[in-house]
Amino acid sequence: MKNQVLVKRYAQGFVQAVKDEEEFASVRSDLRAFIELYAGYDELRSALMSPFINAAAKARILKDVLAGNRAGEKTVRFLSLLLEHKRLGLLKDIADILPEMWNEKLGILTFEVASVIPLTDAQKSRLRETIEAAEGGPVSLAFKIEPGIVGGLSLRRGHIVYDVSIQGNLNQLKEQIQHG
Repeated sequence: MKNQVLVKRYAQGFVQAVKDEEEFASVRSDLRAFIELYAGYDELRSALMSPFINAAAKARILKDVLAGNRAGEKTVRFLSLLLEHKRLGLLKDIADILPEMWNEKLGILTFEVASVIPLTDAQKSRLRETIEAAEGGPVSLAFKIEPGIVGGLSLRRGHIVYDVSIQGNLNQLKEQIQHG
């Protein structure tokens, strides 16, 4: 739980420092490139995480790697901050929620939509329109397939789940019978 709070704080801080969509896309691309590099090279990961290498040497290593990848200034500052605070291990989780945080900054609500089969474009469009009408503003929908759902959909926004599946209705009925 503590890591989730830290991940969200770093992501929110990062998003607040980004000025527009173009810069967000550029910085996000830089972060993805570094994540791939970091995951792919044990030597780099070991050097940046080693307790035997001093902080100044780690900072030089990081800056050299990022310069070689032509990372932007904000990316360099952000990764340097994570390194300095020993939070580089949170980077992948931070990068994963950046789109949601960016949408939040723009006033767009993000929903994760789970279904047992892929939705058609027409179904996706109708669902978006319905949710936008209910929420009174723009939404971003991330679709995924979840084989455990029995008919219908499951919508998640943050910690709130709207389960409109047959399985969800059966679970709700079961709870009512047990506690009713």
